Amino acid sequence: MTTATIESTDPATAGAEAGTVILIADKFDASGIATLESLGHRVVCEPALDPDTLPDAIRTHDPQVLIVRSTKVKADAIEAAARLALIVRAGAGTDNIDVVAASGRGIPVANCPGKNALAVAELAWGLILACDRRIPDQVADLRNGVWNKKEYGKASGLAGRTLGVVGLGRIGEAIIERGNAFGMRAFAWSRNISDERAAAAGCHACENLHNLARMSDVVCVSVAANADTAKLIDAEFLAAMKPGAILVNTSRGSVVDEDALAAAIRDKGIRAGLDVYAHEPSGGTGEFTESIVSLPGVYGTHHVGASTDQAQEAIAAETVRIVREHLEHGRVPNCINIAEGSGAATVTVRHLNRPGVLAAICEVLSRGELNVEDMENIIFTGGAAASARLRVSAVPGESLIAEIAARPNVLSIDISAH
Repeated sequence: MTTATIESTDPATAGAEAGTVILIADKFDASGIATLESLGHRVVCEPALDPDTLPDAIRTHDPQVLIVRSTKVKADAIEAAARLALIVRAGAGTDNIDVVAASGRGIPVANCPGKNALAVAELAWGLILACDRRIPDQVADLRNGVWNKKEYGKASGLAGRTLGVVGLGRIGEAIIERGNAFGMRAFAWSRNISDERAAAAGCHACENLHNLARMSDVVCVSVAANADTAKLIDAEFLAAMKPGAILVNTSRGSVVDEDALAAAIRDKGIRAGLDVYAHEPSGGTGEFTESIVSLPGVYGTHHVGASTDQAQEAIAAETVRIVREHLEHGRVPNCINIAEGSGAATVTVRHLNRPGVLAAICEVLSRGELNVEDMENIIFTGGAAASARLRVSAVPGESLIAEIAARPNVLSIDISAH
């Protein structure tokens, strides 16, 4: 991966010389920076920013778009923004962004799901093999001048054994595909698992999480970090695992109860491949003192699952696509904080495509104390007529419906209660 740093200029004069100001508060593939600049935008790339310095950078550059990878975007950074209209997480998870604060300011948050799936799956398999064959331990002994074929010649092997995947998203699918190539029997659990969904992913469905733990020789965790998955892999799950089984976590540290995992490693010989941890340094370098990585049978990496050139190029391309769609068409692909299904009713109005029609409809609804929670207006071929769909906070009364229907240029009105 190549990155570039664009020196910032005076924001007071830059706006007149370039288009949208885009602040990249992280390392970002140079191909993405070049594409955004070629579109006429002013790109400010400051990869050294951290949660403490980000608010001042936002105040200084006043961006309309903020792009981050691992940099935490806290509420104070969002509150410092005057024009911020889009936050893009150049990756899959969005747990480093205060989505609640962004939603409170009406700022969409988007991510790039699936673009790093192959990279994460590749690292997961590297950790599986490290656990099974103790490759890091062998390397360390060789570098220290120790030959111990007698000890390291003991390994379980993987062919014919059972692979359990917790979370059947794109990463889980990629892990299963590689597991099938190793000749393993693959099972998956997710909250909405079905036999059809599992079969399409090349595995079998397991509807009970703890049953998955009981049957698996290798368990890979690939779920999103949220309130539902916090410490999903807990003492009860670990107690159900086979002695000497392998647990690999490439999702987020919050998903695994590290204290319970440490106990399982000591008490029943669980081996663990970990790319993520409960407490990680906020930047790219720093002191790391998590005790779990010092336990025998634990093989760790530095939260680098998505860090391949291929993945970063794909993520950069998807980030650019999201920014372009937002700036050129007003749409936000992969937006994760738009409310779904809000409103008590949908008002559909067919009307002549004339100025002021939508304003008149909204004015009537406002007088009836109905809030418009979502609105779409579709123009038909030729431009003479249109259809407006408004999702509103309550079902309109007959008098409001009649008033809208009587407005000039309104052709018909339909109400659908939810």
